[in-house]
Amino acid sequence: MLVDGSEMPKYEVLVIGIGNILWADEGFGVRAVEAYHRRFADDPVVRVIDGGTLGAYLINEVMEAKRLLIFDCCDFKDQPGTLKVLRNEEIRLWASTKISAHQAGMNDVLVTASLSGYEPQAITVVGVQPLELEDYGGSLTGIVNEQIEPALQAAQEQMIAWGFAPRKRDAYEEVVPLGEATLERTPYEEGRPSENEACRFADVRFLK
Repeated sequence: MLVDGSEMPKYEVLVIGIGNILWADEGFGVRAVEAYHRRFADDPVVRVIDGGTLGAYLINEVMEAKRLLIFDCCDFKDQPGTLKVLRNEEIRLWASTKISAHQAGMNDVLVTASLSGYEPQAITVVGVQPLELEDYGGSLTGIVNEQIEPALQAAQEQMIAWGFAPRKRDAYEEVVPLGEATLERTPYEEGRPSENEACRFADVRFLK
């Protein structure tokens, strides 16, 4: 909330996934928040968004929430697939594990928001150590994909602790995608060219 109390945020919690789905495990945060959105029903006091690589453009979204729950791919200098939940002072660790421009951008958003008088009541980061970041157009690796479910469990536990227990969607409930439907995991991966059709690690002209 704003330090001077001049304007109350619209939402109790902003649940956000950040990352780049074009670079394999770098897309963990986006795929995790997508899975969260598909599992849990909409709540008028909770905002769920795909932050992707928007960086500084997320400033208004961040400042409209009292608490932040962030899914991200983090370099913990640990074994690939390691899942960690960071809170309070541990957020400094997340801020120092820049994997790509998207994370530096998110850190900048929080600093800018602070300078504007915004101070969240709480920040929690659910992060995973990546295995592969160079597979252009590739999917999450198996070991990171296996952490989607534990990440959702960790997020649910955090939401309950904050007093906003998410309700699971009914089986028949229609789910509106967070972004472009073609970028949702299933259509994106089913429509992706094979490695024979599209080189994923570099321009094939420069590999000879």
